[in-house]
Parts: sequence; C-alpha cells; structure tokens
Amino acid sequence: MNRIIRVKDVSIGEGPPKVCAPMVGSMLSSLEEEAGIINELACDLVEWRVDYFSGVMSIDSVKEALKRINSILMGKPLIFTFRNKAEGGQCEIDAAYYQELLSAVMQTRLVDLVDVELAMEESMIRELVTTARKNQVNVIISSHDFNQTPSAEKMVQQMLKAAELGGDIPKLAVMPRCSADVLALMEATRCVKEDHGVGPLITMAMGGLGMISRLAGEVYGSDLTFGAAKAASAPGQIAASELQQVIQLIHQNMPAINE
Repeated sequence: MNRIIRVKDVSIGEGPPKVCAPMVGSMLSSLEEEAGIINELACDLVEWRVDYFSGVMSIDSVKEALKRINSILMGKPLIFTFRNKAEGGQCEIDAAYYQELLSAVMQTRLVDLVDVELAMEESMIRELVTTARKNQVNVIISSHDFNQTPSAEKMVQQMLKAAELGGDIPKLAVMPRCSADVLALMEATRCVKEDHGVGPLITMAMGGLGMISRLAGEVYGSDLTFGAAKAASAPGQIAASELQQVIQLIHQNMPAINE
C-alpha cells in the first residue's frame, strides 16, 4: 500500500501532486530574494539547490544560509539537494564531502527532506538514511539521466532500488527523445505504484517533449513536480503558478477521467 509522507502541513502521496519551487541563487542575497518571491507563490514545498550556492564548500556557510532561508519561508517544507554534475548539477564534490554535507545539514533539523543520489555507493546511502531517521528527515533517493530514457523495465528497477535502500520517495528524471519515451516513463511510474505498491513517487520526463509529465502526474502516479519561481533548475520547468493552475484543473476533473 502506498504511504503518505507528511511534512509540516503538506501530505505527499495524497490528493493532487504537490508543487515544489527550486531556489538556485549563488549568493545569500539572491537566495533571500528568491525566498521572498516563493512566499507569494501557490507552491507547497521549496527545494534549495545548494550546488548553485557559492558557499557550498563551507558547511558553516550552508548552515547560516539555511537559518536565513527558513526565517523567510515561514513554514514551507524545505528539500535540501546537492546535485552533482553527472546528474545535472552545477558543480562536483567528492563522495566524502557529499556525505559530510548532507549529514551535517540533517543534524541541524532545519530541512524536512534531503535528496540522495542513487548513483552513490549503497553503503553511503544507507548511512545517510540512518542519519535522516535519527533526525526526523525524509529521504528522496533520486536518479537523473540527461541523455536518454531507459527502458520501462530499467526505470522500474531504479525506483524499486531506491525504495529498497530506504528512500521515502523514489525520484526519477529522464530525457525523452520521442513521445514513446514519455509514455514509457509514465508506464514505469504506474507500474511501480500500482503493481508494486511503492509510493509516493516523483517522476518526470524533462524538456519540452516531456512537459506533459510535469502536468499530469496525478493521472499516472507522480506525486510531486517542480515549477520555477525565479529561475528553472532543470529543462522543461514552467512557472510554479501556472503549473499549480493546471494541476488543480486536472485534479478537479479526475473523477470524470476515472469513469
């Protein structure tokens, strides 16, 4: 049976897909500006993409920025994400610092969810999950392919592996080259949720071709999507306010779709 992940007053896996707005500022001043903009948006969560932050190599600087971000966001659930270059991020750090950074941030209890890349060593992932449990932080275990869309079977395996490693929410983002790739992503998501009972899930096909996957997650089983506030953090993101409108429209008509 699919679980519901509750973070503050947001329930992921229940109702329409939740909208998350990414913060991608390189300086504290720009992060503060983004946080102010996000406060005015109809979004459910915020993701801090710390790989954009110029102070990322100083854990003390990251902690100070977290305190300031939280004071401005006034209660919106926060996802902490460092995305390595191989997964579409802005910079690269070694595995030891990656683990140190995520562990230190979780221990502050200033974040509600942390993103852990599935490409990391399994032993590290399990240790980070253990740290998360000790600090009441939920874990997204993610995989991003900016070159292609794997087979539906491979995508199912990736999501199931993320769940097996302790991920509260498996996340999968792929790059479609044709409409069949988008459909394969949707079918893999449906299979994991309906046939294997794993959820909540976050899945998307990136770029313009995959935009439908960001809009129609409720139809095929994705429980959260990302919409730009000031700037997009991945190909194909649209404005969070527009995204929320479409998601609500689909949600209101789901009974008719299910008939």
